[in-house]
Amino acid sequence: MTEEINQQFPKAYQQINGATKASGFDMASDVLTCSLLRTLAATKPSGKFLELGTGTGLSTSWILDGLDQNSTLTSIDNDSKFLAIAQTFLGDDDRLTLVDTDGAEWIEKNKDKKFDYIFADTWHGKYLLLEEALSMLNSGGLYIIDDMLPQSNWPDGHQDKAIKLIKDLESRDDLQLTKQVWATGIVIGVKK
Repeated sequence: MTEEINQQFPKAYQQINGATKASGFDMASDVLTCSLLRTLAATKPSGKFLELGTGTGLSTSWILDGLDQNSTLTSIDNDSKFLAIAQTFLGDDDRLTLVDTDGAEWIEKNKDKKFDYIFADTWHGKYLLLEEALSMLNSGGLYIIDDMLPQSNWPDGHQDKAIKLIKDLESRDDLQLTKQVWATGIVIGVKK
């Protein structure tokens, strides 16, 4: 076994990937992470999914590929330029709601909603408003974050934030955690 993806990519993935590169977006989710997101999505039939940080929709395409027809995915981003790429290639999927807004505002306005799966790929729901995001998880729900191993594009001081986040997650008694030193560093929590 190797770390290569030897499986079919989502239908729109290559088109989104090309548009992502042309746009200059340089924070795309790792393909290994995306493959895991799809597999985990398949464990939640008729589920309610939340992605915090759509970017251009690369990871969104993988999550959608794992969903059944009765599931829904709400994906939030505050950069309309990049969100437009996701809209172009994924906007016709009626299971998907793309929302162009600030993550903090969205979480505050929707904190009463519950989800079976949250992929927090941005500051809100990960480094900011962690408690609020975790309170949106149903029992048995999945909380997934990536980029927890040092990355070349991290600004100064970010490693300290990542270490603190891991310690905060480890200290919780309402999550069962697995930390994977694989891909870009993935943490999966299941709400007890």
